[in-house]
Amino acid sequence: MPYRRLGEAGIKVSALSLGGWTTFGSSVADQAAVASILRAAFEAGVTFFDIADVYARGEAERVMGAVLRQFPRHELVISSKVFWPMSDDVNDRGLSRKHILESIDKSLKRIGTDYLDLYFCHRFDPESPLEETARAMDDLVRQGKILYWGTSEWGGAHLRAMHALADRRNLTGPVVEQPQFNLLTRTAVERDVMPAAADTGMGLVVWSPLASGVLTGKYDDGIPPGSRLARIEWLRGSALTEENRARVKRFGELAAEVGTSRARLALAWCLAQPGISSVITGATASAQLEENLAALSVTITPELSARLDALFPPA
Repeated sequence: MPYRRLGEAGIKVSALSLGGWTTFGSSVADQAAVASILRAAFEAGVTFFDIADVYARGEAERVMGAVLRQFPRHELVISSKVFWPMSDDVNDRGLSRKHILESIDKSLKRIGTDYLDLYFCHRFDPESPLEETARAMDDLVRQGKILYWGTSEWGGAHLRAMHALADRRNLTGPVVEQPQFNLLTRTAVERDVMPAAADTGMGLVVWSPLASGVLTGKYDDGIPPGSRLARIEWLRGSALTEENRARVKRFGELAAEVGTSRARLALAWCLAQPGISSVITGATASAQLEENLAALSVTITPELSARLDALFPPA
């Protein structure tokens, strides 16, 4: 397992990481199954585990935390996130100082740890001033409740603005951005987020590298019952178009030609892109985890990269 620096920060994360979105505490709720997958990941060298308070309304933090507490804490990089509503209360959402300071304590309790290595602002909040958010995150760093903080799905302009403000006010700025990034969803990240991250010294940890399974060929012939796209309507509309289906089938032919699977090739491509610190994967079974980890053995040559760009144009 390679380990990469998180941008210009000193901390390193495993190149492949394991996340809890839509799986742990939800589609994978059995504690023994969660433990089996997380233990296999840790034994394979995965040290970065990505969670969020909103994943299964806190259950992902609880079930993953119960397992992570069994591993040496200093060997782990644990993240969680704050932004989305956690109740009907008007202040139990967003990036206000109140919500951030109250949410961190709830997340720490659910996970069962004294601190988070990374704490993400899960979306940009137009209703909370940047300085209010920055000062709250800076306070958490100074209190030792978090070591670093980051953003998720923020645009380049907001990243630059936050860093400019942090520099002016001598506050701790974000060290990492977490965007959706894969062969089907790449243009906005490459044109906007990657340049801003490079200019501000931020690392990138990307989610949905398999486009919710579309790039694996799982949906070539329809939507299997119980699958992620069967359960989450907004994902279907963005990922499962007829054009994408056709390209993914040609992608399968290319993967077979180079002697690998579509999942491995898609993950290897993400790992090969500039500025990527870690690729966040999901797994509902140990076999799926093993398939994802096998991407580390796939080499993206310049010729293969050019053929992938032709099939999935960056523009």
